[in-house]
Amino acid sequence: MKSKIVSVLIAGSMCLVATGCGGGKSSGGGGGAKPKPAGTVLPQRLDKPPAMPDGELKPSPAAGASFSENLAYELRRKTQDMAGAPGEITAECPTDVGSKSGTKVTCKTTYEGLEVEWDVSIGDKSAFSDNLVQYKATPRQGILTRDGVARLLYGNYRDSIDYALCNDIPKAVLAPLDTQSTYACEVVSKGQKPVGFPQPVRATDSGPRYY
Repeated sequence: MKSKIVSVLIAGSMCLVATGCGGGKSSGGGGGAKPKPAGTVLPQRLDKPPAMPDGELKPSPAAGASFSENLAYELRRKTQDMAGAPGEITAECPTDVGSKSGTKVTCKTTYEGLEVEWDVSIGDKSAFSDNLVQYKATPRQGILTRDGVARLLYGNYRDSIDYALCNDIPKAVLAPLDTQSTYACEVVSKGQKPVGFPQPVRATDSGPRYY
């Protein structure tokens, strides 16, 4: 029997990406107003990273791959989306997982050696084809990458950004999902100098966010 092909249906909220912090106006005028205290300039400079590679993630499943192998491949793709950067990615799902609606399993992916567990629920067949099966997959942890954060910032601010400063984000690190992490960055616009007031970086299942 021909293996079913997995069609991705990921649950999650849409995330708004803030593009800057609004500063409040000084309360009161006159010569007695105190200047704002200087912030701490962060040590790690992020320059513009190369573009993400085009094309499908390799290796892709063989023509006769099992449902489990197809599901694992889709989670590898989702893990790369979460990291926002290419890297060594593996995935493993239970070999006996089937396409029956209501099935729930736990799969694992690794990105550059960082392991993430996924709660997977198999849904109904697609209305477009019996060979397509919908599913919902939720990671229990997030992944942040230095290049992923840089790619986000340069993508958001485009030609207005000169560089970004962060507090030593590793090449890749596990982080709580959809929650303020311990990492933060400040975007420095062209012709400007850093002021030392960064914003936190967050991991989501669709990539890093900055707010």
